This record gives sequence, C-alpha cells and structure tokens, in this order.
Amino acid sequence: MIAIANQKGGVGKTTTAVNLATALSAGGHRILLIDLDPQGNASTGLGVQRIDRHVGTYAMLIDGAPLDYVAQETRVPNLSLMPADPDLAGAEVELVSRPNRERRLRECFQAASEALHEYDYVFLDCPPSLGLLTVNALVAAGSVLVPLQCEFYALEGVSQIAQTIERVRHALNPSLKLEGIVLTMFDKRNNLSEAVAQDVRGFFGDKVFETVIPRNIRVSEAPSHGLPVTLYDFRSPGAQAYVKLAAEMLRRERPKRAKSPAA
Repeated sequence: MIAIANQKGGVGKTTTAVNLATALSAGGHRILLIDLDPQGNASTGLGVQRIDRHVGTYAMLIDGAPLDYVAQETRVPNLSLMPADPDLAGAEVELVSRPNRERRLRECFQAASEALHEYDYVFLDCPPSLGLLTVNALVAAGSVLVPLQCEFYALEGVSQIAQTIERVRHALNPSLKLEGIVLTMFDKRNNLSEAVAQDVRGFFGDKVFETVIPRNIRVSEAPSHGLPVTLYDFRSPGAQAYVKLAAEMLRRERPKRAKSPAA
C-alpha cells in the first residue's frame, strides 16, 4: 500500500499515480487506485466523469461504506478505482471532530482486509497539501512515493515531505517507509533539470529511482481523453518512461519480498 504524496502541486503526482498503476496492471498485477484528492484528477484521468462518481472515497471515509462497494472497475484491465466523489472536499472539515481522525482511513482498511486481499498494490493519490486526508494516507500506507519536479522550488518541498514522513513515523505509523523519489518533468535541454537531479541523488542516494519521467506533450494530453498515457500513445517517451518505472519498482520489490517472513 503506497501513498503518492507531495504537498507541492503540479509535480506530476496524479500523473504518476495513474500511469504507474496502469503500467503495473498491464503486467497482470491487480491494482486499486484510491483518489483522495478532492479535485478528482485521478478519476478524470481514468475516464470516470464527475456525473458517474456517486459514491467513492468520501462515502468510505465518512459514511463507512464498504470498500468493495465504492471501488469500481475501469477500462484498464486489472485496475480498479475508488473515485473522489463530490463530497470529498468537505471531508477535511468533518474529520476534525472525529475520534482517531488521523487513523480513519486505516480503520476503514482494517474493516476491508478481505476485500483488499484481491489486490497486489493499492495506490493512494493524495491532495497537494499536508492536511488530514494526506495524513490519513500516510498513517494507512506502508510506504510513500514522492514525485519531484526537476525545478528549484521542488527541492524545498521534498525536505518538507521528508520531515512529515518522519513525524508520522514517530507519532502514528512506525512502519512507514520512503518507497522512493521519482524525478518528473525532466528536460534534458535544461541545465537546471540536471542540477536538481544531481542534488536530489546526492542527498537521497538510491532512494531516487533511476528512471526519470521526461517532459512530454503526450503525458499532458492523455487526461483530456480520459486515458493513461500508456493507452493514449504507448510509443511516446512519457509512456515508455512509466513502463520502465513500473519495471524498476518491481525489481526493487523482489529483495524485500524475499526477506519477508511470508516469502
């Protein structure tokens, strides 16, 4: 269960969530993508229109709707989606007065443990903030994947999310780990992109994925067609980068699985 988070907007977080989930599902992995962002961009990117989002993340978080009731199949084989329903924007306010407000999502997952066993990966697409929805995702997840745009201000943002992960680990979820950092919107014609990449790799080491997501117009166009870029234009550099990212994630997972008691 992986939270995809960065409090800075416009870094490719939702794009990474949708396309990484799609690339993994193409390999036969069963994926559930949970849209925790009230903007609902992940839902749009998978072709689920707002009029069709009758129940979703809000219904589970606030009303206690069963996970298998609110999750729906998408046009992508092996990929299910829990959409951001229209009321999700009010969830932050409603959670404030709830007991165990930071653990609400985790409690929902515990109640849905049998349904969750159907999936190999669960991705949580977080809002571009460090509010209660993001904190709930970090408390429920096993690890955090941080998309990082290759620009100067992004370096400040990644230090903030790293501090947040540490705080959540110490106070609420001791098992939370940094899954890795994905460099996005990389422009090889721009010296700044290369400089940012070098700085991030120098600080975080092998936590930074080798695969870099380039700036690519096809990645930007795909959501307007309700499609992941791997379905919109599989041969495009952006689509191929997400396929490589999925393969790299699987390679990184193998040693972890081999060490686990269940292996």
